[in-house]
Amino acid sequence: MPSTKTLVLFALFIALLVAMNLTGVKIVRFLGADVSVAIFMVPLTFLITDIVEEVHGPKLTRQFVFSGIIAIVLVFVFTAIFVQVPPHERFPYDECYRAVFGNSMRIMIASVVAFGLAQLHDVYAFEWWKKRTGGKWLWLRNNLSTMVSQLIDTFAFMFIAFYQAAPQYTAGFLIDLSLTYYLFKIAFALLDTPLVYLGVYWLKKDLR
Repeated sequence: MPSTKTLVLFALFIALLVAMNLTGVKIVRFLGADVSVAIFMVPLTFLITDIVEEVHGPKLTRQFVFSGIIAIVLVFVFTAIFVQVPPHERFPYDECYRAVFGNSMRIMIASVVAFGLAQLHDVYAFEWWKKRTGGKWLWLRNNLSTMVSQLIDTFAFMFIAFYQAAPQYTAGFLIDLSLTYYLFKIAFALLDTPLVYLGVYWLKKDLR
């Protein structure tokens, strides 16, 4: 039976996935670049899985990932249904509702595929580096696994969601856009390294 702290991390993980997929359509200006607000949440999901894997191993972490995939799919299915349901005559905001929640099926598929590939790679790479370093240098495996995983996540999503969706969405344009997003994600991942150590210490206290 997972500890209460592990269940808290699981709840946070699922909440972040739902939040970044529902709110990520908003674009903001940050440090001179146009980015989705989801960019502030994506690194936290990798932070959580790295903490869980360091303490509990890859098996439970993969369960986090597969549960996350199921959660995202369910959110998209219900959202797609509710967007199409005719509104009550007293509900005056149906156009706004559709504009906010009416994501295209292509974007939904891109989100699920990119998340699944990136997170499963992160679980594999984290364990691979842990074996190669004899369980030492948590900061190294945390950052190396996340860097490649974030690369997969960013480029897979951008190309599946937008490649040739419009004439201006060329491979070159998407590569430039993806690199900007990727650099921001890596910066956040490097900054949260102390939180990995803090989270592992906090979670391990239940096992002593």
